[in-house]
Amino acid sequence: MRIAQVAPMFEAVPPKLYGGTERVVSFLTEELVAMGHDVTLFATGDSVTAARLAATRSEALRLDPTVRDWVALYYKMVETIFRRAHEFDVVHFHIDYFPLSLFARQGTPYLTTLHGRLDLAEFGEVYRTFPDAPMVSISDSQRLPIPDLNWARTVKHGLPANLLTPQPGGQDYFAFLGRISPEKRLDRAIQIAAAAGVKLKVAAKVDVADKVYFENVIRPLLGSPDIEFIGEIDDSQKPAFLSGARALLFPIDWPEPFGLVMVEAMACGTPVIAFRHGSVPEVIDEGVTGFIVDNVEQAVAAAGRIGELDRRRIRGVFEKRWTARRMATDYVELYQELMAKTRVRELA
Repeated sequence: MRIAQVAPMFEAVPPKLYGGTERVVSFLTEELVAMGHDVTLFATGDSVTAARLAATRSEALRLDPTVRDWVALYYKMVETIFRRAHEFDVVHFHIDYFPLSLFARQGTPYLTTLHGRLDLAEFGEVYRTFPDAPMVSISDSQRLPIPDLNWARTVKHGLPANLLTPQPGGQDYFAFLGRISPEKRLDRAIQIAAAAGVKLKVAAKVDVADKVYFENVIRPLLGSPDIEFIGEIDDSQKPAFLSGARALLFPIDWPEPFGLVMVEAMACGTPVIAFRHGSVPEVIDEGVTGFIVDNVEQAVAAAGRIGELDRRRIRGVFEKRWTARRMATDYVELYQELMAKTRVRELA
């Protein structure tokens, strides 16, 4: 199958450090190549892939402070792909609503995976303008703000099976991994760890947009000797970091579309204590891979029960539910369905 994968341009594929969507696009692309498909990846030129790389610009937007209007670059990218659409059996977009107007007017099968939140009113307005556009959600809960779109399928994320594996460790701290922002609630994680009497290690990125929040709200909380702020880490550092943790704390306060960090923890056999928002009930197997809670008090109580969970069983659940091969297989089935529908329309 000739497949085009279209990635955002803010980060390389895969990103050097933090980056959710670009990492998933990389995992999917490499798995599709390993399955024998002819894949072209439209991404920035500093990307690394076994697929055919079609550079949409020389480097990730995050690295180029001279770019003042990134939307113009996206328009150029979509037009370039539109002119090449006939080269592919299916075009798979990961760039939100940008391709919809052009690709709704051509014959190559296409789909868009929505990776972000959909609970803002303007998203409903733009996506409902294209009621026939095939959309993929990354969790069922992600769909709730706009349930009436042409949802083709929910395909949950997956990781390469051996990217993160359990490592020996003392499990003497809680881990917080990802990004520091108001909705991720590191302040809650600090409160939970303190109440449980357990050290907290924080491996997290601070985006430019969240620097004021970090300085005003979070930094004053980091003075305790029981909190270790590590900063951003890459995939090579995650196995030791997560395996050494008693549990990953995921105390979010927003409708999380997926939450890949929960799966990263499972890959290392590490249980998760997560707040009941967004995708959490779809990702965590209650009492098996972690505990789902509604408040800080329940989280502290769950921390006292972490020893009840079998870390080998958690890794087993990861291998069954959360690998990149499972994700890629789900997408290939969907590609075939879309191609079959296109053939039926052409024969009609």
